[in-house]
Amino acid sequence: MDETEFWEIIDSTREAAEGDPEDHADLLVERLVRLDPDSVLDFARHFEARYNRAYSWDLWGAAAVLLGGASDDAFDYFRCWLIGQGREVFEGAVHDPDSLAELLDDFDEDLDGDGEDLGYAADEAYEQLTGVVAPDLGLPPQPTEPAGTPVSLEDDAVLAARYPSLRNRFGAV
Repeated sequence: MDETEFWEIIDSTREAAEGDPEDHADLLVERLVRLDPDSVLDFARHFEARYNRAYSWDLWGAAAVLLGGASDDAFDYFRCWLIGQGREVFEGAVHDPDSLAELLDDFDEDLDGDGEDLGYAADEAYEQLTGVVAPDLGLPPQPTEPAGTPVSLEDDAVLAARYPSLRNRFGAV
């Protein structure tokens, strides 16, 4: 599976789910079980590589603005949700997290930002196909610390200054 196919699967299942993260995860599993197990593992590698790539202080700060705070777990689920938003949103956010203000059509703190189930979709599909737990993907582990310069996630003034577009559009800070 190449990167284009990975993003096509993400996009088609998100569109079918009409933006609901839980439905998106269910549809993603349904789509992945139509593939062979090796393709599911390829999908999982693509997902995990992007998940690790999004492990940055800049994105964590943006998540804190959008979510009104972001614990370790909340940021993990946010990164899964971000991948689920598709290539354009993901790449734009990784490059410039404040650009999420323009990249997102809307953001509902109660519905958006939590893609925990998306992070398990490939594992679930693989297990349904094979009856066994997915093997190690052979990717380097996530770094112990996020990339970049640490952000004070509890300091509203710092977050407002660092993410002015997100603050102005979504007003969570």
